[in-house]
Amino acid sequence: MSRLDIKLASRYMRSRRSSRLVSLITLIATGGVTVGVGALIVVMGVMNGLQTELREKILVATPHLRISTFGRGIILPDWERVRDSVAVHPEVVAVAPFVLTQGLFSAGADYHEGAYVLGIDPDTGAAATTSLASYFLDGNLSFETTKDVDGAIILGRRLGERMIAYPGDTITVLSPMGAKFNPATGTLAPKYWVFEVTGHFETGMFEYDNAYAVISLETAQEFAHLGSAVSGLEVRLRDLWDAHRVGQEIAEQLGYPIRVMDWQSQNASLFSALELEKLAMGTVLLLIVVVAAFNIVSTLTMVVRDKTREIGILRAMGMSTRTVRRAFIFQGAFIGVVGTSLGTVLGLLLARFVDSRQLIDLNPSVYFVDHLPVLVDPLDLLIIVVASVLVATVATIYPARQAAILNPVDAIRYE
Repeated sequence: MSRLDIKLASRYMRSRRSSRLVSLITLIATGGVTVGVGALIVVMGVMNGLQTELREKILVATPHLRISTFGRGIILPDWERVRDSVAVHPEVVAVAPFVLTQGLFSAGADYHEGAYVLGIDPDTGAAATTSLASYFLDGNLSFETTKDVDGAIILGRRLGERMIAYPGDTITVLSPMGAKFNPATGTLAPKYWVFEVTGHFETGMFEYDNAYAVISLETAQEFAHLGSAVSGLEVRLRDLWDAHRVGQEIAEQLGYPIRVMDWQSQNASLFSALELEKLAMGTVLLLIVVVAAFNIVSTLTMVVRDKTREIGILRAMGMSTRTVRRAFIFQGAFIGVVGTSLGTVLGLLLARFVDSRQLIDLNPSVYFVDHLPVLVDPLDLLIIVVASVLVATVATIYPARQAAILNPVDAIRYE
């Protein structure tokens, strides 16, 4: 760009009495780009925030890898051997057994509810495979009781509130396993367990807080009637994004019937849906910028018609077609840059405001989180800015070409 190109473009963008309408359309085009870019930044931030928030909540109680077996039983009898074999992998940080089963909870004669019972090793140090223990509101993994009961239990906050069960209270849990035949009635008599509530946890993930309870691994083995076996092993890796690759390596190493599931595969449908929704929303909102680009085309077209005689005089005085073309391209690009800059500032401020104030509440039973998180990804921001400026610049090609090919004689005679 030469100084003449810039001077000519800036002159044509100034508001003059004879071109007030053109200046108004220029403002409208700039505002369209601003609104489009701002909306695109906020929506992309919302989708990134949901993905990040859900991933963090899921990984609270979901390990990077979960090792079990194929089959209906899903029982790992020789888990010590498998644990020792997995622990030597260079990417593995911690391996721990777990038991996952279900039970029918009762906090009185009239209230019963089914929930998951998770049995974990009471080791919260370096061997911990998840961060669940750090979300305890009260109690700990010592599972110490003060009453003559079958064991200690820690409830999800929502589950505890519905059952009106607080630390020190006792609840009854019906085990689906270990039922004994009653010859008097000719039916199976289920086994009832009495637990003392020693604490609550709140992860922020609705599914965990609403339907999970934690007991010690040894008690869970008895509760699920597994003997010395466990449901499987939980594995924590150095890098959670390597979970799929490491899982395949461990599965090949252990062989059938060992089954290795990584956290991404377990939640593949959820994250795929979010990615598809992010792509769809981004494409739709990008159309706002495209509409603003049409405004730029109309603005420059009106400028060309309004300045036809001036362009003709400049061409007759020796100005090249390239200089005329660049002047109009610069004018459209300037509208795109200004609109993109304002939209970027507006979008970042709005995203920060919505996220910090947690303005939009969500139903956690549907969306898994209780508010709308917003997280602006620098890469997405860069793509939005570049795409917006590029669209605005491309929109100038047609009117700039029309201005450059004007015949000087016809342009001077133009009325």
